[in-house]
Amino acid sequence: MELIKLSIQNGIAEVRLNRPEKRNAMSFALLRELIVTAKTIEKDRHIRCVILKGEAQVFSAGIDLSDLNNPKNRAYAAWELIKPGESLFQKAFLIWQRLPIPVIAVLEGYCFGAGMQLALAADIRIAHPDTQLSIMESRWGLVPDMGLTRSLKGLVGPDLAKELTLSARIFDAQYAKTVGLVTHLADEPHQAAEHLAVEFLQRSPDAVAAAKSVLNAMEHAPHRALRLEKLWQLKLLLGKNSRLARQKDKHPEVEFLPRQYK
Repeated sequence: MELIKLSIQNGIAEVRLNRPEKRNAMSFALLRELIVTAKTIEKDRHIRCVILKGEAQVFSAGIDLSDLNNPKNRAYAAWELIKPGESLFQKAFLIWQRLPIPVIAVLEGYCFGAGMQLALAADIRIAHPDTQLSIMESRWGLVPDMGLTRSLKGLVGPDLAKELTLSARIFDAQYAKTVGLVTHLADEPHQAAEHLAVEFLQRSPDAVAAAKSVLNAMEHAPHRALRLEKLWQLKLLLGKNSRLARQKDKHPEVEFLPRQYK
């Protein structure tokens, strides 16, 4: 892959958007690489957490308009929008929400449009106080179509979601933190993300996967949430990492096995 840098160390995958000359704008090729990268991470059950960020201290300035305006790409985009099921644009972002491990987005510089939608698909967002954010699509005569209706749900009320989307207003990270779009502010957001990832690594990878699944259902499929609680608890009780978690509580040196469940 050329447009994404993937490194894995001590159970933590670091994913970097790698178009610094374009402020990590989202090209069609980058969207495809996001999907490939997420699938690669999902297959490796030794990976316990993802840190998602952009090169050159910029998360992403949004969709690459020059790429979008290419006639060939416009035809391809039209097909993606009319075909059944998720489009490339939706899948490239929502796939991170569906990973069975926590995804932490590190926000710096600009987080606009498509970049904002990718950040919202992460489980946790840690932003530098100077970060500028915007749900910017209406500025270009477009509507957010990269899973925003799923990833934004539950973070802010529908009235504020409409205000920010309709206005395409640019706001700072402090405001984003106040309204619930950002989880934490940090002068060193990448360092803060690493500390949080290490904290997650102290817990059973299967329990973490179960908790993410159940909490996602609480927000997006409430009719299934109670049933999922029971099903996951049964799987965890039958699994090996639950027993190791109880041992680890008294003996911190105990190591977990790779994640058993998807």
